[in-house]
Amino acid sequence: MLINCVAYQNGRKLSDIPVADISETVTRPECFVWVALLDPSREELDEMAGEFGLHPLAVEDARKGHQRPKIEEYDESLFVAMHTIEASPERSEEPLSVGELDIFVGTNYVLAVRHRTAKGFAEVRARCEREPELLRHGSGFVLYALMDTVVDRYFPILDAAESELEKVEEEIFMRNAARSNIEALYALKRKLMVLKHAVDPLMEATGKLYGGRVPHVCNGVQEYFRDIYDHLHRIHATIDGIREMLATAIQVNLGMISLAENEVTKKLAAWAAIIAVPTMVAGIYGMNFRHMPELDWTYGYGIAIAMMALADAYLYVRFKKARWL
Repeated sequence: MLINCVAYQNGRKLSDIPVADISETVTRPECFVWVALLDPSREELDEMAGEFGLHPLAVEDARKGHQRPKIEEYDESLFVAMHTIEASPERSEEPLSVGELDIFVGTNYVLAVRHRTAKGFAEVRARCEREPELLRHGSGFVLYALMDTVVDRYFPILDAAESELEKVEEEIFMRNAARSNIEALYALKRKLMVLKHAVDPLMEATGKLYGGRVPHVCNGVQEYFRDIYDHLHRIHATIDGIREMLATAIQVNLGMISLAENEVTKKLAAWAAIIAVPTMVAGIYGMNFRHMPELDWTYGYGIAIAMMALADAYLYVRFKKARWL
């Protein structure tokens, strides 16, 4: 559906305009139109393509709404696809909700199309309208503001991942927590991969907006896109750092599982040895041979029991000192 359709001139808002007036408005000097759509139908997107004169390949990509993050140039216009990442609602099977923001940018227009994104960009429009001097740069600055907001929304997801890792690290040395720790670590690894798939392709594409041959719509605002690239590079480096810590945490957790298994094995071996001594003595004297020494002793039974008890006590003390029990 259509969220808003607004015309701007010289960095200031003129008015909301009907969709039918877009093609006329974008021909005015120093004027551009900013349109926002949410999960548009095929007819709505086709209507916008007709008003703005959008490239059919870019329109097809936006219609599908499942694009890899990228920036493509078509003549004097740009098509930008970005992944929006939000925390999933409760009881959701996926840890993160991934949406998409497709942006068509021309000299005199910006068309932002949201797919599967709960949080909108009303604050971006309000921020731009509060800064008319920057909004004078036109559609290039609006593109920066939208991209910057999407990238800034990655940071809380990354901070939450770091907090989760710290929490799991505190529980690694707790007893009977190995299985839950492994599950938590792999869930965190999945979150990082979702974020990495959103950041890495976008970082590569953003580098084209401030270095080398800069697209026409980005002239005058290259330093802003360099700032976005720096943010993406920071996120990329942090993700790699957390992934290395994750790998270490998983190895430590598996090591703790091995240690726990060794402790159990040692205890079983110790108790088996303690039980083996009386079993051996009882087995010897239970062999029903007619001629065996000690069978006629008056105190033979008591001596055998005492011998078993002393041997088991000796073994118990030695295993306790060796920390096998």
